[in-house]
Parts: sequence; C-alpha cells; structure tokens
Amino acid sequence: MKYPSFFDDIAPILIRDDLARFVGVNDDGVIEITYLDIVKMAGHSCAVVSGAFLCARKGLQALYGDEIPRRGEIRVEIRRAPTADNAGVVGCVLSNITGATTDYGFGGLAGGKFNRRDLLVYEAPIETDIRLTRTDTGKQVGIDYRPGKVVNPAELFQNAFGPDATPEGKAAFPRLFQKMVKTLFDNADTVVEITGG
Repeated sequence: MKYPSFFDDIAPILIRDDLARFVGVNDDGVIEITYLDIVKMAGHSCAVVSGAFLCARKGLQALYGDEIPRRGEIRVEIRRAPTADNAGVVGCVLSNITGATTDYGFGGLAGGKFNRRDLLVYEAPIETDIRLTRTDTGKQVGIDYRPGKVVNPAELFQNAFGPDATPEGKAAFPRLFQKMVKTLFDNADTVVEITGG
C-alpha cells in the first residue's frame, strides 16, 4: 500500500492490553498502534481522523504519564452525539485505541473481567470535547481539538469542488489535503488542548 511518507514519521501509541496477553496475542500485551493502522480502520486520512489520533495520544500521555496506558481500563466520554460534527468517527478511532465501546464490544469473561462495554459515552455532560477517565484511579483529563487554529479544510474543498473549481484544483486536492493533515500533526500542541492531568 502506497501512502504519504509522513505517516511513518508520526509517533505511534503504545497501549497495554491484558486481554491480548491473556488470549495469547503476545507475551506482554503491549500493542503499538500507528497512524497508518487508524487510517486503514477509518478508510481515509483527514482532519477528523488525525485529530482523534492526536487527542488519544496526547490525552493518554496526560492521563498516564510515564506508564503505558491500559486498554479496556479507560472511559471515553464525547460531548456531541455520534451524528454531530463527525463525533462518531472520533468515537470509532478512540474505541479502536482504548478498547472502549458503547454496548457492542466484548462483554468480558466470568465476573466481567476484560469488559469493554459501556466505556464509550456520547452526548456526555462535559465541558470539553472529550474526557478520558482511568477506571482504576478515577483520574480524568479533558481534551479539546481546534484544527481551525492552523488549517481550513473548507477552503480546500471549495477549491476542488466549488463552483469555481478548476481541473488543476481537483488534481491537486489529494496532495494538498494530506499536506493539511501533516500540518495538524506538526502543530499538535496548538490544536489539542488538555485540561487536567
């Protein structure tokens, strides 16, 4: 699969999944999740998918510090409904990284061990876009994503698909769109704001 080379420069997210270790996926349960993994899951790379990856990476860093985050032990709350402003896409990305699901995930083994259900909540009564909570300690961080500080996706779409779009604009769109995504990663500390931690 050919993809933009900058994908390989994006730091992956390391997460420890005790369920993976328990069922023999690997010896220590540590899984590396790359941006390319998330792009394959989502089927595309855009400001929403990249933003969700960044929010997860920076939010988990704030939540766990030097520890490796523990998949399945993180509650994810999203302020918007899944159909509002692509919040469902954000939820899918965060679910793939943290293991948190609404009612569709793994229900756990006897006694609920490794349960993944009811850890992902939409339309949560929170003040930030996203809130992550450690289920073991109760520690929380709030996350806001503000891509408009550095990019304007609407302008790119207008140039490629608007009434004044040219064949050249349409041809340049894919390259410029991924350049926009790279700009978001290059400015992660500007577009992702963490509260708490």
